[in-house]
Amino acid sequence: MRIFVAGATGAVGKRLLPALVAAGHDVVGSTRSARTEQIRSAGAEPVVVDVLDEAAVRDAVVAARPDVVVHQATALAAMGTNMRRFDRDFAMTNRLRTEGTDHLLAAATAAGARRFIAQSFTGWPNAREGGPVKTEEDPLDPDPPSACRETLDGIRYVERVVPAAEGIEGLVLRYGGFYGPGTSLWTDGAHIDLIRKRRFPIIGTGAGVWSFVHMDDVAGATVAAVERGEPGLYNVVDDAPAPVSEWLPYVAEVVGAKPPRRMPRWLGRLAGGELAVSVMEQIRGSSNAKAKRELGWKPTYPSWRDGFAELASAG
Repeated sequence: MRIFVAGATGAVGKRLLPALVAAGHDVVGSTRSARTEQIRSAGAEPVVVDVLDEAAVRDAVVAARPDVVVHQATALAAMGTNMRRFDRDFAMTNRLRTEGTDHLLAAATAAGARRFIAQSFTGWPNAREGGPVKTEEDPLDPDPPSACRETLDGIRYVERVVPAAEGIEGLVLRYGGFYGPGTSLWTDGAHIDLIRKRRFPIIGTGAGVWSFVHMDDVAGATVAAVERGEPGLYNVVDDAPAPVSEWLPYVAEVVGAKPPRRMPRWLGRLAGGELAVSVMEQIRGSSNAKAKRELGWKPTYPSWRDGFAELASAG
């Protein structure tokens, strides 16, 4: 099939393009910058276009004549580590999830594409009540911390619009917390640096449950969604949701750092705001059962323990 990938030079795009090419697909990758050589080296055809430019997106996608359009355009590289500024740091990504989704969906329909894949996120958007692991049928947080409300609105938008699009099969992949090459949780990534410096503390009980996914598994699940699966939402995470109190000390040990400090809830709220307390104590993990069952996908790294163990040899 012929695949158009928007956001081809991002963290996902870098892994996805060669995976699609290896699977036998003809790939066109778009970027906002002039980093076209990176796309060519992956075996894809590059095109420079801003996803927020509606007319340019339409022209680029129609010219590519894709069977499938994959929306991976984000601005996550600019993310900081200050939880109080969460919505501000996600502002451009939120526009890409709303305006960008509209532009790409319209262009895909105009080009006669039969399938549309969009990126979303699972973990902190889950409702912070009930059991520790949520499925695609469970509601999102009805009352999230104020620092992430605009970002959750962007997530709600893409998850509502894409599966409901007329004349095209819309799938939304809810990726878990990224780790692996090119992410903040790898070698010289920002969060690993904080862990080494003991500036990534466990707040309160550390009972907040996180669901991770290795970047290789992100690419593998996305290829599977290009090729099969009914329209709808899919959690793309590993098999082992885990509380912060379990995974964070393990990662610290793997990278040769001292155990993370403990911080009382009141001090964590003072330092990082309500969202920092939420992700440490309250958030729920996600189940990958639907993606495994309906996409025929299985993670290469079934547990974050397997993937993070490679940090020791990665330096």
